Amino acid sequence: MTKLMNRRKVLKTAGAGAAAAALPIGIARAANPKVVVVGGGPGGATAAHYIAKDSKGAIDVMLVEPAKAYTTCFFSNWYIGGFRNFESITHSYNRLADLGIKIVHQMATGIDPDAKSVTLSDGVKLPYDRLILAPGIDFKFDEIDGYGPDSVEAMPHAYKAGPQTVLLHDQLHAMKDGGLFVMVAPPNPYRCPPGPYERVSMVAHYLKNNKPKSKILVLDPKSKFSKMGLFQEAWARYYDGMVEWLPGEMLSGGVKSVHTGSMTVQTPDEEFKGDVVNVIPPQMAGRIARETGLADTSGWCPIVPATMESKLAPGIHLVGDSTIAGDMPKSGFSANSQAKACAMAVRHELIASRAFPPRFANTCWSLVAPSDAVKVGASYEATDEKIAKVDGFISKTGETGSLRAENAEEAVGWYSGITTDMFG
Repeated sequence: MTKLMNRRKVLKTAGAGAAAAALPIGIARAANPKVVVVGGGPGGATAAHYIAKDSKGAIDVMLVEPAKAYTTCFFSNWYIGGFRNFESITHSYNRLADLGIKIVHQMATGIDPDAKSVTLSDGVKLPYDRLILAPGIDFKFDEIDGYGPDSVEAMPHAYKAGPQTVLLHDQLHAMKDGGLFVMVAPPNPYRCPPGPYERVSMVAHYLKNNKPKSKILVLDPKSKFSKMGLFQEAWARYYDGMVEWLPGEMLSGGVKSVHTGSMTVQTPDEEFKGDVVNVIPPQMAGRIARETGLADTSGWCPIVPATMESKLAPGIHLVGDSTIAGDMPKSGFSANSQAKACAMAVRHELIASRAFPPRFANTCWSLVAPSDAVKVGASYEATDEKIAKVDGFISKTGETGSLRAENAEEAVGWYSGITTDMFG
């Protein structure tokens, strides 16, 4: 009995290190599994947030994002229209860091799926057990002759929020009364389907109150667009005679070229000269996803619906605008919803936490005038083939002012809630 007690005393006083040394290395010294998240927007920030929060320290999470703060694309039109200041749509990563997430403010320049590593701009390689990519969108600059990366200062796209948003805002404010604001709308698919048309509404609101002799011309390759009847009702009601929308069939196929020097936009049959020209180009998945071979011939990334894992590279997950997400639109709400499903799948894979069939959701509010917002939304489920719509809703024309005002208040509340859900 004395020998047994002495043995226990020795083990107790030898310390945790000695006790661990007596165990198999794979059990005692196993490091936490590592998740690297590339991209700090709605998808990436949410995924990092939920993995760190719900794994309670059992998974090491690293978020790679070159920017020190993130400006949301959603609600950026509200800034252009004068309903928000720029600071209110810009968010830091400080609270994510407080959760124990390591924030690396560098560009991810390469991925080695075989070695399971991400290369940073300084050459450092980050190992991972699971990688989550939220690379957002890039533009197909070669599809409109004369419009390239060097054109965006003269004709801003303002479809990656930040300095471009400020530039378009400032150009609008500097435009003469009686000037022409020209928008070149994008073809499907693209980020935030109602976004260009909410922007038209916000520009119209600003012009009506500050430069009422001005006009807006929308050159659109599409024959219809999201919430079309609702936007057109609002333009007629609030901005009668100010907004002209020309669909692709009236443009002989759409815009073919632009010339930044003369601020002109050319279709096969006609030339339009604008005082401010907002070109929103065709879009595709972000560069790093394409260069890693995660995009198919469409330029977008196919995923396994239930887990958001790449169909082309096991062990890599994708969330947000870069994905082929079935019936889900490309939106901040969608990215947030997909990221939660992805986080659950990654936690289950790495630490055997519980996993449930994911449910997805999206709602998009569009402000068309002060205290007047319209909305569209749906719920979705993962099938073997795609993320499939289960049910949905959309505002109706002719709704009461009080209902539309409630929508606008709801949108403000949603923005506060979802940005906290994303960025902590």
